Amino acid sequence: MSEEFGPDFITIEDEDGNTSELEILDSLEFNGKTYVAFLPADMEETDPDYGMIILHALTDEHGEDVFEDVEDEEELQAVYEAFMNFLFADEDEEEE
Repeated sequence: MSEEFGPDFITIEDEDGNTSELEILDSLEFNGKTYVAFLPADMEETDPDYGMIILHALTDEHGEDVFEDVEDEEELQAVYEAFMNFLFADEDEEEE
């Protein structure tokens, strides 16, 4: 029996009502919070705005998943570095 695994996608809506489709890369626990890394699925890789998007994952009072921007630049940088280490750890191990 063969199982196919592919990328997971979500559609999010910002406070202005604009929607974006995002590909979920992975999630990470960091300093007691959950963060999720995404890539824009509705944007070309050559677009200057293309890149990893990191959002803080929460559950609202209705049990729904909610994602919010990471406002603090130092926190965002620390989480970005943790994701880079996490996502590319296998590649580093293969090079040794």
